This record gives sequence, structure tokens and C-alpha cells, in this order.
Amino acid sequence: MEYKDYYQILGVPRSATDKEIKRAYRRLARDCHPDRHPGDAKAEERFKEINEAHEVLGDAEKRGKYDRLGAQWQQWQHMGGDPQGFDFSQWFGGGAGRGPGRGTRTYPYGGFGGQEGFSDFFESIFGAAGGNGPGVWSGPYGGPRSSPQPRTQRGQDYEQPVELTLEEAFHGTRRVLQVQGNRLEVRIPPGVRTGSRVRVSGQGGLGVQGGPAGDIYLRVNVQAHPTLERQGDDLSCELPVDLYTAMLGGEVRVETLSGAVKLNIPPETQSGRVFRLRGRGMPLLHDPNRRGDLLAKVRVTVPLGLSLEEKELFRQLARLRPGSKPSPGGDT
Repeated sequence: MEYKDYYQILGVPRSATDKEIKRAYRRLARDCHPDRHPGDAKAEERFKEINEAHEVLGDAEKRGKYDRLGAQWQQWQHMGGDPQGFDFSQWFGGGAGRGPGRGTRTYPYGGFGGQEGFSDFFESIFGAAGGNGPGVWSGPYGGPRSSPQPRTQRGQDYEQPVELTLEEAFHGTRRVLQVQGNRLEVRIPPGVRTGSRVRVSGQGGLGVQGGPAGDIYLRVNVQAHPTLERQGDDLSCELPVDLYTAMLGGEVRVETLSGAVKLNIPPETQSGRVFRLRGRGMPLLHDPNRRGDLLAKVRVTVPLGLSLEEKELFRQLARLRPGSKPSPGGDT
């Protein structure tokens, strides 16, 4: 549903006084009255907008409710929400809708009374009858039509995307938000993953008619890491191991998010072998004292830039292996 800026329609600032609003309304209504523009559908529509704007801004109660809605709608946009996706239903006054029994509005200046009234936006907030504002409404059988009773509604929930590094997701972090002019520091717990939603209770949209405030949800996206890949609560990585260590065994250094550890590589370790380092993965979101594992996959690296002597030694080694066919001597 499209949000209508009634202040813009009347051409007045949001700080305008009642007197300024009435003066602007009278001037615009006179200029755009259908009697002055017979057969002009655009002028007729403009005249209806002007009357609708005055119906709201010319009544203190309606204006206050509209101003609160406007602040929430702007906050919704500020938090990254789709302007068309704002939940106007929380502002429904009840009684809105089309069909038999809908009241008609008598406009000033004559010649336009009984028009099929206000926009869907107006009726979403104030109902079809519009409450006890300026002018007279009548029900289907004459006499005053009762205004809808406002309902208590919970405030709008907001959702804000937040980017984290894998290190921040591991250790937990904080983010500072500006909410309705206030600085709000939010703690993001360890173990969150892409798609996690961190709830900030009571900091969303204001409630209607004394209803509770909504919440803010931080929607987490964890960025890719240059060496580690996340698989649930486990992490995986490639572990470069030089040829000599792979053949003879030895100790290698493994970098983890909680610090470097040493891993013993047994002799004759094949490329592709996976070592599980227990408790070196991600903390569990609901139990940060427990952690997943780190799966280190061996990638044997071949030495480069061999000297003539080193190459000859490898040839000698190859001749000792049954079935091997070493290349002829010389630097090839």
C-alpha cells in the first residue's frame, strides 16, 4: 500500500500550526474545486486528496496518530525495509472496507458531497467512517454513524541485515544501531551463522493505542573466510604438508580461530587424508562452551627448484622402489 504524505499534499511543513493548515486547505480547495474545472478528472482527484489531507491534519487526534505512523514508516525504511512491505494493518482502526452501509462524506464549498470517500490508505488507519473528524458522516439509514473503536496493536517488527566475519561469529561481537534517534548497542552471541536472527526485544515500532513495542531482528550474514569453510558447527581447511614430512612423519602447525596448534603427521601420510581436531570448530549457538571440530585435509606439496644433487638422490630412491622406472640421469 502506498504511503500518503498529507503534509506534502497541502504544501505545509510538519511543524505547521492548525491555522496554517486551514489556510493552505482553503486556498487549495478553492483552486481545485470541480466547479472550477468541469470534466477534469485530475482536478477532481486532486480535490479529493486535499480534502482527505485536511480530514487528517485538521483533526488533532487523527494528526497525532498519522504522525506516529509516519515516524514508524520512515524508521522501517531506515532499517532497510521495503516501503511497500510496511505492515499498515497494525494501524487499522477497525470498520474499514467497502460495500453496503459505507458512509458518505459531505465536503465544504458544495457540489461534491456524497462522494465515494477516502483512499484505502486512509481507511486502513481510520476506518471507512474516519472517526469524529470535521464534517458530518451518515449511516445507511440516516443519523450519525458511530466511529470505529481503536484497537490495541503491537508495534511493527523491523529487520536489519548485518555482516560478520567468521572471526566475529566465532568470538561474538557487538553492533551499534541508531533507532529513533537513540544509540543502541546490540550483543551478537558466539556461534551465529548465515540466516541467524538476533532479537532485540522492545526496540521496534511503537505500539498503537498503548500496545507493546515491536522488536528488531538482526539478520546475520557471515562472510567467506580465506582458508576456513564452515559446515554447520564444524570447520574444514586444507593443510599443506611438505613431501618429506608426509613421507617420514613430523609435526606441522595448524591455524585455528582459537589459536595455532601442533599436529603430528604419521609417516607415509597420503594427500587427501583428513585429520579431525576435536573442539576446534565453531561454538554452538545455544551452548557456547561446546564446539564443533576442525577437519584438516592434507595436501602434500612437491618441492620445487631441486638441485642436480637432489634430483640424483630422488633417482636413487626411485631405483630402490620395486617396479619404478626412473628417468635417465642428467638435469631434465
